[in-house]
Amino acid sequence: MAEVKLINVSKIYEGKNEAVKDINITVKDKEFLVLVGPSGCGKSTTLRMVAGLEEISSGEIYIDNKLVNNISPKDRDIAMVFQNYALYPHMTVFDNMSFGLRLRKFEKADIKKRVTEAAKILELESLLNRKPKALSGGQRQRVALGRAIVRNPKVFLFDEPLSNLDAKLRVQMRTEISKLHQRLGATIIYVTHDQTEAMTMGDRIVIMKDGIVNQIETPLNLYNSPSNVFVAGFIGSPAMNFIDGRIVNNTDIYFKSNKGDLDFVLSKGQKEKLKDYIGKEITIGVRPENILLESVDSNSISAEVVLEVIEPMGNEIFLYFELDETSFTSRVKAQENLMPGKKVQIYLEGDKIYFFDKENEANICMKN
Repeated sequence: MAEVKLINVSKIYEGKNEAVKDINITVKDKEFLVLVGPSGCGKSTTLRMVAGLEEISSGEIYIDNKLVNNISPKDRDIAMVFQNYALYPHMTVFDNMSFGLRLRKFEKADIKKRVTEAAKILELESLLNRKPKALSGGQRQRVALGRAIVRNPKVFLFDEPLSNLDAKLRVQMRTEISKLHQRLGATIIYVTHDQTEAMTMGDRIVIMKDGIVNQIETPLNLYNSPSNVFVAGFIGSPAMNFIDGRIVNNTDIYFKSNKGDLDFVLSKGQKEKLKDYIGKEITIGVRPENILLESVDSNSISAEVVLEVIEPMGNEIFLYFELDETSFTSRVKAQENLMPGKKVQIYLEGDKIYFFDKENEANICMKN
């Protein structure tokens, strides 16, 4: 397998539409790297440039330390799995999986061996003589995976491969692909718009927006230390809650929300980080699981709210309400004494609050 490097890579279409803007990404050997972001963020364009299906406008792409800017897709030693499977309907599973090998004039014995081994890994052995129309969506996707595996490429590229599957199959195929990565020790670049896929599958995640890389980190570090408001709001379900206000110094240093529904004194560590923001507007963020219905310690910050919507989720409940004329979501353990219209006291965990610069939206507490 191989390392992949993108150095100052940009893609500009006609009309000066810059889809990808000067990005730098290194995919380590045997790493599972996920590109994630909203539609139009440039993630699929980036993947297609690595594959050679899109010509780059500037920058350099290396695969296994070899500059591939001017090398055709078939000579880059990559295999790509598409969203729509791209199977030949008139061919059997065996013929679909072996098609690329036959084009490259592999020996029949070698083809049979590779297809049989891939079919065993993907539990397709009993389906080799069927045609795609006789397969389920999950089976078709496994055939597409098998076609990539038999190539034994240096790099696997996945372009939203699970988006056509139903929810249950997506969960199953996430597990299948993760197991496959562990078994093959493959270098994988995986594109998705689904942050749950990204969090559960990737060794590291690249968060993109408007053609720009916002942050590259492990799933846990992304969740706990988002670099800016966009990353904080994109990663996590339900999404992080945000509220605007300012840092005030009046006998003590505290945060005061714009409408006055949430005021609290900063902790010693927060005061140190926010000392340059006294008198300035900032945005704070708090995740739904850090808004509780009872105080856990002396750092808890309380506020009274009126519940608007309640969503039972089995062992937990999502509570929706307004705070400072801003929509908020809380995620708490299931209980039966809650109903819309009820006034409740909520408690924000003070040491789990994020602070963001109002102008550039950067995470203030990540600054040195």
